Amino acid sequence: MALKIATAGLAVLVAILSVRPVRNMLSPNQVMNTVYNRFHLVGTYGAFGSITRPRYEVIVEGTDEAVLTISTKWREYEFRGKPGATDRMPPQIAPYHLRLGWLMWFAALSSYQQHPWFVHFIGKLLEGDGPTLGLLKTNPFPGQPPRYVRALLYEYYFTNPAERAQTGQWWKRQFVRAYFPPVSLQAGPFREMLEQQGWLEGAYTH
Repeated sequence: MALKIATAGLAVLVAILSVRPVRNMLSPNQVMNTVYNRFHLVGTYGAFGSITRPRYEVIVEGTDEAVLTISTKWREYEFRGKPGATDRMPPQIAPYHLRLGWLMWFAALSSYQQHPWFVHFIGKLLEGDGPTLGLLKTNPFPGQPPRYVRALLYEYYFTNPAERAQTGQWWKRQFVRAYFPPVSLQAGPFREMLEQQGWLEGAYTH
């Protein structure tokens, strides 16, 4: 009996203490990571205190052309979870955690210099590394690896229902800037850097 009374009392206490946090969450001026009582019971805490409103995406592309020109045709690598092709409906992936897509989200918020793994990833695409390609949804170079790989940064926006019905597009995107310059596994600074890091094993060099 005492346990039931204590449980009911705790439930009432939590309900009362939740009023201010719930009002905050419903407010257009929501404040994150805030405590509302000195006992730190019930607050507005989450995995992230805040997130960016714009959605930036790093789009990785490759080409098999030997010489790069302004007319070079680039083909996109499609990831399993993150936005890429604008006509692709956002997938439901829970309860899985697609680590590569998660890392790509962080990479888009800063420069590749802050994410050494991204440079390694580009090297693996140039090698045509099987396990790495297995993490992706599509490989636009099934026959042999591309000669060059680059990455561009775009800002993505959801289309509204009317736009979606008319165009079949789930996303609109706007080019922001080049994210990673075109590189190859031919002799040069990029290859030398991969070798120095021990990231070049059995590479396909055309």
